[in-house]
Amino acid sequence: MQSYVEVFSHSPLLKGIAPEAYEKLLACLEAHTKHFPRGGYILRAGEPPIQVGLILSGSAHIMKEDFWGNRAILADVQPGELFGEAFACAAAPLLEVSAVATESSDVLFFNLQNLLSPCPSACGFHTRLIRNLVEILAQKNVGLTQKLEHLSRRSTREKLLSFLSACALRQGGARFTIPFNRQELADYLFVDRSAMSAELSKLRSEGLIAYHKNQFQLLQANTAGKR
Repeated sequence: MQSYVEVFSHSPLLKGIAPEAYEKLLACLEAHTKHFPRGGYILRAGEPPIQVGLILSGSAHIMKEDFWGNRAILADVQPGELFGEAFACAAAPLLEVSAVATESSDVLFFNLQNLLSPCPSACGFHTRLIRNLVEILAQKNVGLTQKLEHLSRRSTREKLLSFLSACALRQGGARFTIPFNRQELADYLFVDRSAMSAELSKLRSEGLIAYHKNQFQLLQANTAGKR
């Protein structure tokens, strides 16, 4: 675990917890790691939500799949971030979403009940962990509300502008990187990829955006909504 100390130090779950407590904390949570190749299912819909995951390296997408294999991306998970905690906290009988590695990834798993239950060793970090978990759940709820704002827009163009504007605001500047390729972005916004790609080209030709792969820049953002 020593190689992941940097990840732990930036993880929202471990915020405010001293590095010297990590070893004891991981033992208390009965944590263990597992490697997944790109495209591997970290968690699969239909399984019981027994464990919570934290990305140590790589990344993952949280996605919903229908009976015919059509995918909708709900969220992107980066190193230090949690996934699966909402279903575990809700004591849901089965997972309704899957977590899929988008690249070679190492994942830390732990039993959420060990975090929520009174610690027999009276570990001082338990209260802080619970507080951090509540904050994470609240922030994800806000994030879902923001995503609903994108999806509520009527056209593909409006969805793209809403999403790109939110990315610029979150990353603090007109230049930013998104965590999706074109197909993934279409799955995230629930739009047709071809129609979305055509709309991106139109926005670029109109001088509203510039982009190269997943790197974007907003131009004349103050007039974008008037077009």
